[in-house]
Amino acid sequence: MVLQRAPQRAVVWGYGDTDVITTLTMNNKIYKTRSESKINEKVGASIWSVTLDAESDEGPFEVVVTQPLANGTLASIALKNVLYGDIWVCSGQSNMQWPVSQVFNGSTEIANAGNYPKIRLFGVARVGAAAPVEEIPSIGMKWSVASSSVVGNGYASAVCWMYGRMIHTALNGRPIGLINTSWGGTAIELWMPRQALTDCGITKKKKAKKDIDDFEGLEKVSATNTELYNGMIYPFTRMVVTGAIWYQGESNAGYNRDKYICTFSKMITYWRQVWNTRTNGITNLQFPFGFVQLSTNRNSTSFVGGFPWIRWYQTFGIGYVPNNVVPNVFMAAAMDLRDDPGGIHPRTKTDVCYRLSRAGLAVAYGQQVEYQGPIVSNVVVSSASSTIEVSYTNVTAIEFRNPNGFEICCQGATCATNDNAWLLVTASSKSSLSVSLSIPSSCASSTIYGIRYLWRETPCDFKQAAVYSATDANLPSPPYLKVF
Repeated sequence: MVLQRAPQRAVVWGYGDTDVITTLTMNNKIYKTRSESKINEKVGASIWSVTLDAESDEGPFEVVVTQPLANGTLASIALKNVLYGDIWVCSGQSNMQWPVSQVFNGSTEIANAGNYPKIRLFGVARVGAAAPVEEIPSIGMKWSVASSSVVGNGYASAVCWMYGRMIHTALNGRPIGLINTSWGGTAIELWMPRQALTDCGITKKKKAKKDIDDFEGLEKVSATNTELYNGMIYPFTRMVVTGAIWYQGESNAGYNRDKYICTFSKMITYWRQVWNTRTNGITNLQFPFGFVQLSTNRNSTSFVGGFPWIRWYQTFGIGYVPNNVVPNVFMAAAMDLRDDPGGIHPRTKTDVCYRLSRAGLAVAYGQQVEYQGPIVSNVVVSSASSTIEVSYTNVTAIEFRNPNGFEICCQGATCATNDNAWLLVTASSKSSLSVSLSIPSSCASSTIYGIRYLWRETPCDFKQAAVYSATDANLPSPPYLKVF
């Protein structure tokens, strides 16, 4: 397993008899603590906890815990080959759950996994709970050293693994612990604490059902609101972690879609608060939280649907992260990674993880790496020339890859509710940091209501969006919406 490295202090806990001295030995240090004086009803035993000294040495170490029993004997547990590094929690629905074997280059990832013995993986079995529990109801995969058999296991998430591998390499081989706790076909409401649901005005229980987000062999989701948080997130909140990554939203494209700014921001905030509280302030109250912006689904560029709105709401209505709405959040844009045979589960996860790991290195680790595509800085309508100029920032120059993907609307309030009122417009490159859109004659004498970009469920062919960074061809400008 992996414990959180310095400057943070790792927390180790366990269960046993009430009100007895528990001794933990590691790295020639001895820690003593007294277990709680009463039985914790959730686990049927007393809980003990030790906060270890901050450790910069990665190890490996052996952790030995002993506790006297009522019959006078000594119970002992040893954890061997324990490393100190960074722990990332990986959660969401099936695009996070998706196994390594089912993605492009998956066989290579599996074959090479043994080259990364300092990456350790843990998989949570998919079981919810009616109330928050101290111990996960079931383990899918115990802490395991990366190997072909482990990474090829169904409990090894492709996105979690490749993100961790890329972070591990960029950090010169720092040990990384990856906890995969995800379940396909699940709406965000199942992953939220009850108070977060209340804050967002959600009282109706959402029971996930078999839908387009399922894949062969997926367990039927039996949980309802908050139950996956209770059984698959809360048990880890005693553990000090570096951060979390999230890939979810497909199941909310048609359910509580317009509440997603609230549900997503509240989920992040409450996760952070609970982790901080239960680790006695050690886990960062604003720990880094990364997500994958929804990718694609249908093999058509004409359907709009709910995906564009979820992508927008994932950025809290700003269009990009990090922003000031919820701090310390980063993302990977994925709307240009179309994979028609894969449908709602694009196999292009290597590109996803390249983008997500770059953002993680910048936001979570402060590395000076390029991690965002061009961000819209200004939109100017010129009636005299019948053009709209879109200017970009965050890059030294843009790559104008094709003229498609932009739309405008000039039918007033109808534009807010009728996707058919939006007109595709042709773009041309005007300068190194701007593009020019031609206003169609049908809008020449009308007020422009708004402009939007890549506002389709599947907006373009693979890596064929209009605007990318000129200095990193794998960083697209994210979807954009502006109402004047």
